[in-house]
Amino acid sequence: MTGIKALARHLDLSIGTVSRALNDKADVSPATRKRVLAAARELGYRPNHSGRALRQGRTSTIGLVLETGSPASLAGDAFFMQLIDAMQETFSAAGTDLVLLPCRSADDPIEFLRRQVGRRMVDALVITATRRQDPRIAMLVEEGMPFLALGRSGTPGDWPWIDLDFEGVADRAVAELAALGHRRIALVAPRKEVNLAHVWMDGYRAAIRRHGLEEHEGLMLRLSVSENGGRQAAEAVLGMDPRPTALLLVSEMMAPGVYARLGEAGLEPGRDLSVIGFRRNPQLGFLRPELAGFALDLRALGTAVGEAALGLAVSPADPVRLVWPMDYVPAASVRPPPAE
Repeated sequence: MTGIKALARHLDLSIGTVSRALNDKADVSPATRKRVLAAARELGYRPNHSGRALRQGRTSTIGLVLETGSPASLAGDAFFMQLIDAMQETFSAAGTDLVLLPCRSADDPIEFLRRQVGRRMVDALVITATRRQDPRIAMLVEEGMPFLALGRSGTPGDWPWIDLDFEGVADRAVAELAALGHRRIALVAPRKEVNLAHVWMDGYRAAIRRHGLEEHEGLMLRLSVSENGGRQAAEAVLGMDPRPTALLLVSEMMAPGVYARLGEAGLEPGRDLSVIGFRRNPQLGFLRPELAGFALDLRALGTAVGEAALGLAVSPADPVRLVWPMDYVPAASVRPPPAE
């Protein structure tokens, strides 16, 4: 591996001239640039990225902060893997790389982020699992660290975010069920105090009122986003009197638990209890009846997140705010309510 000093000696040029040629500066002649690049290939030159980062004030890396240990991640949900693949594809085309920054659920998320900001290892951050009031956002704004939130928050400030259309999903799901004659619809939201839980429940309440359906706080369940949480949701619904005829899940990863508990009770999804998952997920293609849900193009979402993060690394003063739409896909898990 050859460094810039050895390359300059080989060419009998100054280090400054070689550096400007490698960085495509206008004050270097085409002939010199061509000669430098040819020698760099021949000698196996590799740039010193740390030194370049110090000189340019950029690292050409963007960090994705993931909270590990969540029930969905432990269950093998591939949501973030598909998102990451599309993000890295976008970054690679711009000469930038994605680094994963896993924050354990047992760690202090503020201190974790402070360490990343202090090290200045990345040009921008993408944070996930936003809270209703998220101190991470306030800290990043105060530190002047460019960041994109994958999720909204009530935290004040002029900061960028991209979020799924939780309100739109709740509204469309309630509308589909109401059109089939359902009047008593239960909903599951995350137990964890993430902002999406509040957005999801607010969208559900608004849709229930708009359609004149039965509204009761007891119909909204806060449970772990996991298969076991799905079992608990079905158990709770079975114990309600009168029993709801439909169930909306904040995550499709809960559906296997719902199906299993209904089966144990001699009931069938769709026939006895309509079930709508959140996202249409190929991982759950084995479920019968097929689970109704909402289509989400994860590659397109990952590309949008990647492009927004790249833009922040260059121009943080132009924040993006985008609610990502999702389209309803009907399936056999949704039918008219059973006759009383």
